[in-house]
Amino acid sequence: MRLAPANGLVARGLVVLLMIVTILPFLSMFSAALAPQGTYPNGLQWPADPQWGNFVRAFEVARMDQLLLSSTLIVLGVVPVSVLIATMAGYGLAKLTTDRYRWLYLVFVFGLTLPFEAVITPLYYEVRAMGLLNTRFAIILPLIGLYMPFGVYWMRAHFLNVPHDLSEAAQLDGATRWTEFWLVQVPLARPAIMSLTILLFLWTWNQFLLPVVLVQDPMQRTMAGALGAFQGQWGTDIPLLCAGALLILSPTIVIFLIFQRQFVAALMQGAVKG
Repeated sequence: MRLAPANGLVARGLVVLLMIVTILPFLSMFSAALAPQGTYPNGLQWPADPQWGNFVRAFEVARMDQLLLSSTLIVLGVVPVSVLIATMAGYGLAKLTTDRYRWLYLVFVFGLTLPFEAVITPLYYEVRAMGLLNTRFAIILPLIGLYMPFGVYWMRAHFLNVPHDLSEAAQLDGATRWTEFWLVQVPLARPAIMSLTILLFLWTWNQFLLPVVLVQDPMQRTMAGALGAFQGQWGTDIPLLCAGALLILSPTIVIFLIFQRQFVAALMQGAVKG
């Protein structure tokens, strides 16, 4: 029993250490972004004359307004469709399939083991054959498919823990499966749906590999994908590059601060049995 306080102090110390290790690179980038242009900042060092105009110039030269629009269009094309399909498929696998078709669930589990890097080459040729190369649909359609294994697994885990008594009560009241799904199951699944939406938003907004490979025009990529072109053009201007990178990161930081409780719930949802 005497070891409990000591364990608590160790846990708090590890949390503080983890926070420092996580925040330190961002502080270094922030201080570098305020350095005069043409200089090479050395580590975490606050400049004597902070150049706040670097952020304005980075916003202008990177055309952040167009990148924000492009990223928003891609997110709106990916996240709602992915969440809708994953919710319906997760409900079907959890409540409607018999033991004979349980192998369908293993297909989605297998999809969780496939990294994006393993399928990027086949995706490139498939997208090119469909005539969608260098368009936003070249990002939207593959991401919807690539998110399905995780999304279906996530939602299935939730629906498995919903008591069958609710379904039976709805059916006794004359509800069809479709009515039960929308009026009973979906409202109960709202926390899981919100968590999945936040995760898919963050993953889509920060998607780098697919936009770089499948879209040549940086203005039709996600903000993270456009960072590659920005780095190639301004790679020698370290303060401007750091300012641009922080501007690209800022939307996800804002989303996290607004929905941090739902984000924590998203992390905890993975512990649900399924």
